[in-house]
Amino acid sequence: MPAALAAATLLATGARADEPARPMFSFSGFGTLGLVHSSEKNADFVSSSLKPNGAGFTRSWSADVDSRVAAQVTANFTPQLSGVLQVISEQNYDNSYRPHVEWANIRYQLTPDFSVRAGRAVLPTFLLSDTRKVAYTYPWVRPPSEVYELVPLSSSDGVEARYQAHFGELVNTVQVNLGQRSARLVGGGDEVTARDAWSITNTAESGPLLLRITYQKARLNLSSVNALFGGFRQFGPQGIAIANQYDPNGKPFSFAGLGASYDPGKWFVMSEWARSESSSVLGTRVGWYASGGYRLGEFTPYVLYARVRAGKVSDPGLAVAGLPPALAGPATALNGGLNAALAQSAPVQSTVSIGARWDFAKSAALKLQFDHTHLGPGSSGALRNMQPGFQPGGQLNVFSASVDVVF
Repeated sequence: MPAALAAATLLATGARADEPARPMFSFSGFGTLGLVHSSEKNADFVSSSLKPNGAGFTRSWSADVDSRVAAQVTANFTPQLSGVLQVISEQNYDNSYRPHVEWANIRYQLTPDFSVRAGRAVLPTFLLSDTRKVAYTYPWVRPPSEVYELVPLSSSDGVEARYQAHFGELVNTVQVNLGQRSARLVGGGDEVTARDAWSITNTAESGPLLLRITYQKARLNLSSVNALFGGFRQFGPQGIAIANQYDPNGKPFSFAGLGASYDPGKWFVMSEWARSESSSVLGTRVGWYASGGYRLGEFTPYVLYARVRAGKVSDPGLAVAGLPPALAGPATALNGGLNAALAQSAPVQSTVSIGARWDFAKSAALKLQFDHTHLGPGSSGALRNMQPGFQPGGQLNVFSASVDVVF
């Protein structure tokens, strides 16, 4: 990893620096100013399913997709005891930019290689989880949604234990997390909550090579589907069976991920594979991407290919034939709601991206990126806010420009 990116990663994560003396309090921050255009006029391209709108239908050009600003305070109370508070302002579920606490935790370094942490901290799901919000630290405008939207939550409340082992140049870190996390959903502010969550992550780093493998499990609660599946249960045994099959509340949700990057400085390659599974409307989803780039001084052109596939994107639902008119209408509406939920929960799409990064100043970079996305048959992919004229299974082009800074 180039020195500038390594410094930015250290800034963002609050990790210990090598220098022996550090100030008790230090301030840092990062930000992105982005602009995005989508060719799909009947739906919105968004960077997260937790955002209410984006580029396409709501606005032809949107600054909400990627823009954010964050401030972080790191406290070094003693050589062993430290704390981090990180606050981010970005587009929220209610279309506001009200700041929220992304991290707020205390770490105690019991030995040089073993530490424990309590509070709100990063959820170590992906290769780039530690700096997922810090766009300056990765080459693209944003991480590919085909993988990173399998788990849109980026932090959790709980405890963490971390142990490092050294084998010559190889540093191996094992991390165990226990906790839970809630987030507000669009369309009324309903909550998604991951309870009884635990994860184990192993990261191995040797020179320019980085490998990470992780496994997570939790029980989900989505208040937004209560009315839908409550309605199905009013239709007797058939409706109860459908609700029991697809209702995610209280059911286990598991995730497995594998990522690798090789960055000797002049060029880089990286790839991730991920799989999420739930015996519910969320189903089984598998995503992966591969990317590479070459540095020409301050310029870094890159390419990226990403793909995600899922299980069922539709279900016949309740048998409407034979129902009295007073029940046929509600049953048809419930079937439509189920299929809309399946289409959004089971994204099927592939994206080819080309772009370039220009490090035009110290700790600042300009990025331009073009994405061409094919949606799977019957799928709305990662699009949101679909309108009546939207046709699933099509294709779209997205152009993005951003300026990323760390300070």
